[in-house]
Amino acid sequence: MKGFFVGRKNTSLESVEQESASLSLLARGSGVEFMKHTINKDTAFYIYPGNSPDVLEFFYILEGEIKCEDQDLLLGSGDYFSVKNLTELVFFEAIKQTDLLWVVNEPTFGLISENVFKLIEIVKSVGEKDLYTKEHSDRVQSMSIKIGKKLNLSADDIDNLIVASILHDVGKINVPEEILNKPGSLTDEEYDLMKKHPVDGAEMVKDTYYADISTIIHQHHERVNGSGYPEGLKDEEITIGAKIIGVSDSYDAMTDDRSYRKAYTPEYAMNDIKRLSGILYDPKVVNALEQVLIEDGVLNKKQ
Repeated sequence: MKGFFVGRKNTSLESVEQESASLSLLARGSGVEFMKHTINKDTAFYIYPGNSPDVLEFFYILEGEIKCEDQDLLLGSGDYFSVKNLTELVFFEAIKQTDLLWVVNEPTFGLISENVFKLIEIVKSVGEKDLYTKEHSDRVQSMSIKIGKKLNLSADDIDNLIVASILHDVGKINVPEEILNKPGSLTDEEYDLMKKHPVDGAEMVKDTYYADISTIIHQHHERVNGSGYPEGLKDEEITIGAKIIGVSDSYDAMTDDRSYRKAYTPEYAMNDIKRLSGILYDPKVVNALEQVLIEDGVLNKKQ
């Protein structure tokens, strides 16, 4: 029948699969899009102010549970919320795998579909080569977003941080597996190859929609005293996004099991990072990390 359309279960007009979420376009017309957004458990996500005051976004929770961090609210199946003329970032975390019906009166899916696909494929390739990178990048992303919020970064900076943090190690796709998974110390030659990954990662991203994040990826191993790589940048020469990812990256690496050592405790890792505050790491980022870990219950409150 003309003008009548039926979609069957688990079908869509088009879909995008991400590492921690998927988005399916169910219907569109008259400037309105209806999408199903599936978000994996323990995934952090956010809603930020739009550029147009006429944009309305509506979210209905079909299944699952999410936490609105800013309002300390738990929302579950049958709950819903909407945003219009939003003035500040709203931060969420999926407590369970969650299916959202997302309705927006502005073309959105096409942008995501066209520009995220390349990045997703790169991440998947790295994950196939080094499974540690995938899990590590997820944790670094979650921590980086929380630090960015604690530092009151702009919506644009948070947006860049979210993508850069998940892709910060994407250049490791060019590092041989025997080096990535070596149980002992790297030789000088092997370390030189490993140190190329920020440059390679930035190069891989610069021609995508997210070209702005290439600088962050390029700099995420720089340190404020100039001892980092690949350029030996100092202090304000390093972007805030790279400083945040650098601290999150170091903390996660220290608190995760490696083939050559067991994980350090959160207390040990935090104390070591604080010891190097102002030397390797930006002090305001270090302070924000500690606040986040205390609020998350990972560390006890400072005495």
